[in-house]
Amino acid sequence: MTACAIETTAEDDDHQGTAVHPPAGFAITANGAYAARLAGSGDALYAERWTLDGPEPYAVPLPLDQPEERDTRLLPLADGRVLVCRRVDGRRHTFSLLYPTGPGTGELRLGSVEAPGPGRVELLPPSPDGICAYARHTGPESTTLWLVAGGAFGPERVAEIPGHCAGGIWLDRTGRMLALDRRLGDGPVKTVAVDLERGGEVSPLLQITEASDDRLLLADPDSGLLLIRSDAPSPGHERLGWGVLGSMLPVRFPECLRLDDAAVTPFAVQPGQVLMPETCGVALRIDAASGSWVGLWRPSGRRMHQVAAPPGWVAGAGAWSPEGVLRLPCSTEELPCALAGLTVPEEPEAEAGPSPEEARPRAFRPVPLQQAPLTDRKPAG
Repeated sequence: MTACAIETTAEDDDHQGTAVHPPAGFAITANGAYAARLAGSGDALYAERWTLDGPEPYAVPLPLDQPEERDTRLLPLADGRVLVCRRVDGRRHTFSLLYPTGPGTGELRLGSVEAPGPGRVELLPPSPDGICAYARHTGPESTTLWLVAGGAFGPERVAEIPGHCAGGIWLDRTGRMLALDRRLGDGPVKTVAVDLERGGEVSPLLQITEASDDRLLLADPDSGLLLIRSDAPSPGHERLGWGVLGSMLPVRFPECLRLDDAAVTPFAVQPGQVLMPETCGVALRIDAASGSWVGLWRPSGRRMHQVAAPPGWVAGAGAWSPEGVLRLPCSTEELPCALAGLTVPEEPEAEAGPSPEEARPRAFRPVPLQQAPLTDRKPAG
């Protein structure tokens, strides 16, 4: 077990270290308390849980008698257990919960699901309720959703949705409403809202133009801020934009989020900014031939601040505090478990606010939340 932390500012990029690249992704619970990843090297891989909500982060290894495969998927739960998804024979996927038991690791086997066809079962991002976990399998004509943890009888099929679905973004704090990017036949990609408490009932969510590919990348239930990728403003060339859940304002595509020689992908939105989407901090991963670094931006600003990644950053992973500190998980040989803290630099008041080009009304349809069952429903009991 290792405990260490790094706190830096956006201008502090002088620390050096040898990065330790994890074999698989790094998942963080919706409340930012826990994270999980595959650790180790070569064939000696094991699950590792990070605790992030204490005075210092620390990692707990969760090894078993047999090492994990490189394609094992992990998901942390709010109670500190780690869900493990293993592909056994190409089609069958098993699920277990791992937890520390003194010097060893406990394992609670949950069951398995069969995934016909070439695709594998993918875990959805951690549910906002911190208790349930869901998985998605996309077949040639339909997509199946399973509740794989938090149910009463092991993995349970909860919905089958026509079309080829990808992604998975939670739209509320109860874990009821899920957004998926769906393609029907040869048509365009459109994000739909799926109501898991009504048998997977589907309703439209993003419809900027009839022919555009519109994908939801991130959503913040507190402020309603949506981060969108669409080719509506320039058919055939996707742009990064933002909108507001339930608003009739058009989707905006700021020029500052467009880089000619790098890909820009949002990965975290500041929570707690109730009804103030323009003030939310947004963290973006910037990838170019020279490597990856961090972008910091607010919808109210006209600049994306580009910051060198801290040593050992697990690229694309991070979470905001409500106070506006972006915490990035880092792992180096010197500091195997660390957090680097960044904040969005303040802009001069004269530069704040969207530019005239960004604010000009467009011919696109707004995010049509009047079509999605999100405004007049009661929270799940």
